[in-house]
Amino acid sequence: MEDSTNIQNPDPSSLNTLLVFNPKTQKIEAVKTVDGTGNLKTVPNTKKNQNQFLKIDKNGDPLSNFFSNFLSQLKDPTLFNFFTSPLKESEKIGKQIQHHLEHPSTEGKEFLNTYKIVTPSTNSMSTNPLSEKEYQYSPDQIDWEMMSKFGLTQEKLEKANALEPMLRGFKTNGLLPISLNLGTALIRIDARLSLSTNDAGDVRINLHGIRKEPNFNFKFLGHEFTPEDRQNLIENGNMGRVVDLINPKTDEIIPSLISRDRLTNELVAYKVENIRIPDEIKGIRLDESQKQTLIEGKALYLEGMISTKGEPFNAHVQFNADKKYVEFLFDHKQSQHQSHSHFQTEFPRTFRGKELNDEQYDQFKAGQTIYLDGLLDKKNQPYQGYITLNQENRKIDFSFKNPDKIQQEAKPTEAHKTQTAVNSEGKTNEATKHVKEPLQKGQQSPKDKSQQVKQNKPQPRAGKRI
Repeated sequence: MEDSTNIQNPDPSSLNTLLVFNPKTQKIEAVKTVDGTGNLKTVPNTKKNQNQFLKIDKNGDPLSNFFSNFLSQLKDPTLFNFFTSPLKESEKIGKQIQHHLEHPSTEGKEFLNTYKIVTPSTNSMSTNPLSEKEYQYSPDQIDWEMMSKFGLTQEKLEKANALEPMLRGFKTNGLLPISLNLGTALIRIDARLSLSTNDAGDVRINLHGIRKEPNFNFKFLGHEFTPEDRQNLIENGNMGRVVDLINPKTDEIIPSLISRDRLTNELVAYKVENIRIPDEIKGIRLDESQKQTLIEGKALYLEGMISTKGEPFNAHVQFNADKKYVEFLFDHKQSQHQSHSHFQTEFPRTFRGKELNDEQYDQFKAGQTIYLDGLLDKKNQPYQGYITLNQENRKIDFSFKNPDKIQQEAKPTEAHKTQTAVNSEGKTNEATKHVKEPLQKGQQSPKDKSQQVKQNKPQPRAGKRI
């Protein structure tokens, strides 16, 4: 197999590459080729090796066709987990994939499914059937003029790794900064984006803004939430049962599952008829009873699953209506006394299109001030600043200057302390004790010749008491 597909002077931005988790090295590596005996050849996933990477033109044949041909030449494709990535972002995305494989989480599961490649031969290994479809939309279908009104461009979305999930039919992995200019008002919000098709067949852009908490006070598509429904949605994001929802346009009754978007608190429904449950999850083959449990929205506890690193683990799994696939609930047994008022949304990992690295993210969650550079303004000019998590409203505070340093510099100077002590506290200052006028800002000595004369004037001695 050649090291790249037959491409005539391809646009570098249209090139993808294949990444693979090598079970021998336990590392994410870049695919180079398949040799004549069907063995996979890889190289370290670094920028200096990109000229050796297998290259795929996104504008050419569909990736699914290319990958099926690729697997047909591989001796044992079931040994490997493959991921696709834009060529120029492969090193960065590869490190993120490696991190999420080593530190499993529900957030990481969503990230991995964004880049993981699923074909009929590996379908039983995946919990995300939608990833088989690869792309549901193309960049040409997006209304970029409308997107520009939100302060976003194709380049910004690609830099934030936000375009790929949208083209695959998912929401962006993280929150994006949205600026909406209404002429007399400028609205700035953080939101997730997704694409959908309207009745006319046109692709529209959906904004999913942050809500303080889900609104349980009103019916959701005809469904009235019970206390147990609310508790389940708050605790793990999934309501856990099938309910009949009403299509507001057609009045059709649709059996559906409901989940909560853990980043925005938006409630999302998914038709039961569209649910696809995999035959196998991490080495555990599901029987019909277990599949039915998941279709009904209930959590299913599985023991003896095998992680990507080859280690056994146990966890609850449940179908998530927002993500549209079966997810792992490693934090399923959260505290039962957690109330709505103490509920906190997940911490955003992306700020204004800039993704925090692992160290920054840990510091940010701990309430520390984080310095970020490489941010882009509306004119696509770079700038930098500091972000801090506001513990009161759970929003991100931004400042061009370090707020910690500003707070230190805001301590009163000695001159200010003198002014306050003399004017407000009735104390005296040796250098100005004979000056009867209030001291001005920063004053510690006579301000002019007149005050100097008053200060130097001999004061009458107190008479002796007889």
